[in-house]
Amino acid sequence: MLVVYVPVLKGKAGEFYALAHTSPTVRRHIRPVMELVPDDQVRDLLETFCDHAMNYVPNHMVLTVDCGALSPARVLEGDVGGPVARVSEALGLRDRPMCPVFRPSDRADVLSEVAQAAAVHGHGACLRVSVPAVGAEALPDEGRVDALLASVRLEPGEVDLFLDAGPVTGPSRNTLTSRVLDALKSLPGRPWRSVCLASGAFPVNLTGFPRSRATPVVREDARLWLDITERWSGTPLDYGDFGVTHPGMPPRSRGRPDPNMRYTTGFDWQVFVYPRAKAGNDDFFDLSADLVSSPCWPATGAATSWGDERLEDCAVRRRDKAGGATQWRAWATSHHLAVVTSRLARDGVP
Repeated sequence: MLVVYVPVLKGKAGEFYALAHTSPTVRRHIRPVMELVPDDQVRDLLETFCDHAMNYVPNHMVLTVDCGALSPARVLEGDVGGPVARVSEALGLRDRPMCPVFRPSDRADVLSEVAQAAAVHGHGACLRVSVPAVGAEALPDEGRVDALLASVRLEPGEVDLFLDAGPVTGPSRNTLTSRVLDALKSLPGRPWRSVCLASGAFPVNLTGFPRSRATPVVREDARLWLDITERWSGTPLDYGDFGVTHPGMPPRSRGRPDPNMRYTTGFDWQVFVYPRAKAGNDDFFDLSADLVSSPCWPATGAATSWGDERLEDCAVRRRDKAGGATQWRAWATSHHLAVVTSRLARDGVP
């Protein structure tokens, strides 16, 4: 049985650009989750998100949309309805299907909006459950699961169960493996539409990374998923990660980042960070040339993904401009989606 890849992407322009340029093969094997990122610098966050979805999400791709990080009091000023209702309406007007995310901790009014969105779009919903940390909220029990399903007016077979294991590092992986297995065994059994395990291993930021060379970062999220699937005999698990970002919501950016590329290679990322010494981010041309000539560059080269085509263009100076943070994130995400999808289809590993 082919494992579906569930990338959890921040709902920013770069991630939308990457989705827009996915190949038909990648599109068939991913179920993307888009998280709306709070940003007081965007005049209308929800309209911007929905415009990006209209302009860049491929036709017929169902977007799983997570509004959980938004503050209703701030987003809703002067409007009727919460974030889920507003996104549902705006995406519907733009002919973009969605599957809303809900959580065990959601209030009744949020669950009501999820029910309405699911009914309007007809693609069910996604129940996002966090693996309990020490002192954190416990997993939902039988009664709570039944109440949640009743609130969103859906049967289990219309709901994707998304188990979020959060950040994972090498030292924490063994402990997290035990907690995830305990959670899978403790969650009330239901005939869910799908079950996904997701975690994220990319660092919070690139502070402290050496400059002018590649630094390997182990994809502990991929290794955690393998640890679990080798031990879990229940419902097969889809694979989820947070792309080339940390699982947490990003802080507001301060200034321009140094030229960088988060390049997925097998069970590692090779992280290139170069000093910003030249005008117009032209140091990224040097970074790209070094990447393309390094052992990190795949045998499939520029054909690997749209992002790899752009990197090769930069390496040989077919572009006038080297791009900026949004483009670099788009190219890295494009490459990551292609690599993970290919590995799952070919070898059954992420």
